[in-house]
Amino acid sequence: MSTPELRDDPSASAAPLPSWTFEPGHTEAGFRARHMMVTWVHGLFKDVHGKLYLDWERPLEASFSGAIDATKLWTGEPDRDAHLRSADFFDVEHHPKIAFTGGLTERTGDNAFKALANLTIRGVTRQVPMDVNYLGQWKTPFWVGDENKGLLTRIGFEAKTRINRHDFGVSWQDNIPGGGVVVSNEIEVTLDIEALLDADLRATGAIEYYRADNPE
Repeated sequence: MSTPELRDDPSASAAPLPSWTFEPGHTEAGFRARHMMVTWVHGLFKDVHGKLYLDWERPLEASFSGAIDATKLWTGEPDRDAHLRSADFFDVEHHPKIAFTGGLTERTGDNAFKALANLTIRGVTRQVPMDVNYLGQWKTPFWVGDENKGLLTRIGFEAKTRINRHDFGVSWQDNIPGGGVVVSNEIEVTLDIEALLDADLRATGAIEYYRADNPE
């Protein structure tokens, strides 16, 4: 894995940023919450779609946006999944999508950044800070049958934040003896992103696999 050289070039600030498309099969949003004060429950959303606009020479101009299908929530326990999809929590009947949009605000290390994102859950939008880590970049072949159509540039990031679920109207709760609660108020959120350079998607014809969900 190579680390891109990050440098500022004010003369290039007017140029459009290269665009990247989330690879939904390898992009996911996860969360974890305390259950009964003693253990973690982990939840996962797959099939996350979105866009990234990034030029490594101007990293702090980068922006991103995405949509999560809340109906596909999975924790590994069907009854719990059904409860989390209900109006007590995500209310997916009325709010089937979780959305986010934001940008990088500060570089804190060779591969580390701060970001701010507008996160929308149950129709409520709040700004949340995120810690973002660059995970690597690689060129990979794009195969159609036995034919290699060319190379796709892939890039990876991990973004983490912590939110108070009550800020988004996710406020179901039950008490347990001793002053404890069934579900923690603070929720840890992790977003793992794998994105493909749009210029490569167009050059190889792979864009046809993503256009329906990420129209240009």
